[in-house]
Amino acid sequence: MGKSFLLSFTLLAGAIFAFPFLSSNSQISTTSGQKVAYDLPYPGILPDNPLYMIKAARDKIQEFITRDNIRKAELYNLLSDKRMFMSQLLAKKGKSQLAINTLSKGEKYFLKIPELLSNSKKQGVKPQDEMILKLKLSNEKHEEVISTFLKEASQDEIEQIRIILQNNQKIKEELKSL
Repeated sequence: MGKSFLLSFTLLAGAIFAFPFLSSNSQISTTSGQKVAYDLPYPGILPDNPLYMIKAARDKIQEFITRDNIRKAELYNLLSDKRMFMSQLLAKKGKSQLAINTLSKGEKYFLKIPELLSNSKKQGVKPQDEMILKLKLSNEKHEEVISTFLKEASQDEIEQIRIILQNNQKIKEELKSL
């Protein structure tokens, strides 16, 4: 009984940690009009759900156990993209302040990526061109989402969103040097 329990627990834990990587790949699609040709991954549970704490804990554990700079940059991109989509869904629900906080957290994850890639280069591991392209498209999509928020924001929210947009522009400049 002990061995089967341990095996079941190991399989369950592995599934919980592997699932986001298997199911949440962002897709690059064809362009249509002014919109950025980048699909944000489905975020799953939103911050307004009581079970969100479990998801946030899982994300922190994944962040802690991911040691490779390239893999950690990919993880931050995924988490950032999911938060962008979360913020859109929260805004549709009328939870604008929670949406803006989620938007900000998403850009804060993305802010960590250029330094990780720079450190990886210093260690002799250059990120693939495909990854750099994906990061640039993701950054453009984030700018599009943030700009949408800026257009629909109340006076009280405008300054918060401008700071998020400034972070996005800072990331864009840092990505150009990669």
